[in-house]
Formats: sequence, structure tokens, C-alpha cells
Amino acid sequence: MSSDTDGDGGTDGDDRTDRDNDRDADDVRRRWEQRSRAYSPEYYAYYGSDERSDRLREVLAEHVDRDAAVLELGCSSGRHLAHLLEHGYSDLAGIDLNADAFDVMGRTYPDLAATGTFHRGAIESVVPSFEDDRFDVVYSVETLQHLHPSCDRVFADLARVTSEVLVTAEVEPDPGRFDSKSDPEPSESDSGSARARSSDGIRVTSVDGVTLYKRHWDRALADAGFVERRSIDLDRVTMRVFRSTGSNR
Repeated sequence: MSSDTDGDGGTDGDDRTDRDNDRDADDVRRRWEQRSRAYSPEYYAYYGSDERSDRLREVLAEHVDRDAAVLELGCSSGRHLAHLLEHGYSDLAGIDLNADAFDVMGRTYPDLAATGTFHRGAIESVVPSFEDDRFDVVYSVETLQHLHPSCDRVFADLARVTSEVLVTAEVEPDPGRFDSKSDPEPSESDSGSARARSSDGIRVTSVDGVTLYKRHWDRALADAGFVERRSIDLDRVTMRVFRSTGSNR
């Protein structure tokens, strides 16, 4: 008699789920790495800084000095970082996966490109390489909402490398139900793993071929060692300010 259970107590079904999650996460990364037109580095460079840039700067001014080390997750061509540079912040860094991001930055924000420190790669691959308390501030503007659920382990690393505040500005799900227009039930074309996570506080939807994994970030980051200090409702997104408890150091 054969058994699906392996010597470590796992199952073939668990292995298949892990493989499906890996494929889904790879697909998300590939889409952003090759992104052009809408939501591409050129797209964001064209529109430049916005309300989120202003509110981010105001939040930073409340918590840190202008010599603070600041990291943006998913910086693209750098419009938010360039806004901070214009207002006196100088120790700036960013991570982005898109191959064109830093070329566009060099053309659009040459001072930022010349003075900042930038890392090309996936957030979940780059962040673990940083030292403890490497950055005073880490922030994400509509980037973490695209992180596949299988990569949630990076939240603990974010807590480890953030010495002062983490700021998220993300599209979040309706608090009580799926909304028929903005938060539809995942379709049959969505991945099985994504559908499964919809019952775990993550709402999965797609806009212009881009998948969003909408989370309530106050809940998603609590187990990673963050405590929420403030939330601000902006157009389409909720900006949240967290402090790390240091439990992951």
C-alpha cells in the first residue's frame, strides 16, 4: 500500500501547492519585470509626484530628520524619492524589478540617480540581504499590494531592517465583504492559491492585467512585529504608519 505522506509529514498535495505558489509568484515578478505602458517606469515618470508624495513627506517630517536613511520598496523611476530629495532628504535608496526603471530615472531624475543607492531585484530577494536596522524609514506606495501571498515571509525582514517607521500606502479590501465593482470574487482564471487566500484576509483582483493581493495592512504586519501608529485615508489608498517592535532582531 502506498501513501501520499512523506517522511516529514508532508503530502504530495502540499508539494503541489508549494509549486503552484512558486509559479504564481514567478508570474507576478515576470509581469512587473517586463511592464511597459500603463504602470511602467515611463508612466510614473510622466505623472511625477502626487498627493501620496506630499503626505509621505509630511509623515517623515513628523518622525525623522532629513538625514534619515530611507528605502522605497518598488521605487520604479523614482518620483516619490525625487520629491524627498527636493525637500532635503539625501540618504535615499530604492528597490525595483523592472529592467527600465533605473534608465528612466537617469533621464528624468538625474540628481536622484547620481546620489541614491538602488537595487534591481524582487523585494523578497533583496530585503533579506540588508543588515538589522539598516534604514530609519521604509515605505511602499502601491507596491506591497502586488506581493504574492507566498512571499509574506519578507514582512519579518522588513521589521528587522526598519529602525523607526514603515509607511504603507496601499489599496485595501472592503472591511466586510467583496464589493461587486472593486473587489470581485476571484475568477476561475485566477490561481488556485490566490483563491484560497481570499478566505484568509486577502482579496484578489486584477486591473489592466495586474494582480492585486489586497490586505488589511494593520493585520498583515502585526505578526511580523509592527504596531500601527496612524492611518490616513487618501484617494483609493490607505496610508498607514507603523513602528517596529524589534521582535525580529
